[in-house]
Amino acid sequence: MEPNVRFWMTERQSFIQRFLQWTELLDPTNLVLSVEKIEKSRQLLLTNEDASLRDLEDQQIQEAWKRSLSTVHPDNSTLIPVVFRPAAFLPFTAPMVFLSLVSVKSLKSVILPQFSLYTYNTAFNIINGNASYDRHPYESLLLGAGVSASTTFFGLCSHLLQTKLQLKNIFVRKTLPVIILAQVSGVNVVASRSFESTRGIEVMDKEGNVVGYSRRAGTKAVKDTATSRVMLFGTSALIPEVFSYFFKRTQLFLRYPWSLWTLKLSCTVLVMGLMVPLSFSIFPQTGRIQCSKLEKEIQSATEETELFYNRGV
Repeated sequence: MEPNVRFWMTERQSFIQRFLQWTELLDPTNLVLSVEKIEKSRQLLLTNEDASLRDLEDQQIQEAWKRSLSTVHPDNSTLIPVVFRPAAFLPFTAPMVFLSLVSVKSLKSVILPQFSLYTYNTAFNIINGNASYDRHPYESLLLGAGVSASTTFFGLCSHLLQTKLQLKNIFVRKTLPVIILAQVSGVNVVASRSFESTRGIEVMDKEGNVVGYSRRAGTKAVKDTATSRVMLFGTSALIPEVFSYFFKRTQLFLRYPWSLWTLKLSCTVLVMGLMVPLSFSIFPQTGRIQCSKLEKEIQSATEETELFYNRGV
């Protein structure tokens, strides 16, 4: 069985344990690991099938799990490209979120940040999604291009509405971009991983044996990930706006207006720094689903009452 699948399937961590686990996997040093170190760690885990992260007496085993879980895709055992590893998500998206929500008079000023944000999110979702179904590279490329373009357009809707309608209500002006960012981020996940719902993903028994391909499991995996992404971007955009609203009423802002940008950027990075591991931890990495909720051909292929699938990040 693939070591990463075995880990997520057998550890059965609580939400707090998953959160603490993700704080380690999101360590930026995981972006600079050499291929040689990763391969050695993988070999160690493959030769020690009973190895558990709770083997506190074996620091080498702990480090091997950290390297494997943070760099290798559980479905195909391939290395995840450095810029799309989970540890790269925060450094890439936090500045984009900040620039996407900056109040500007010209629509042209936000096109590049919006396009960069949704293009990166699209690629991240496709690469870190479930990869157990058959797909051709050109299909992923075409799907990604279409999703990037469409979600960028919808992401610009808040700026278009504010420009055309000249909204006066401050509550509407501040919350509209937050709502649209959160909802479009969720739609981005659903659209970029739409093949999982239409073609089905692998479902396994507790021994890791593939029972079949389930569209219902794919739909659940995408839905759960989209929900976590809505919470991530919605919260990360809302809290800085709330802080900024009150900061504008202080003497410090009146004396140093430029400090508002510093506050919003710092607040965005800090909130996302907390929300990224939290959102990744809401649902287990390896999901469980009752066999009775799956397609009839899968129910007839096994006597297991519960099956497993890779939810993706």
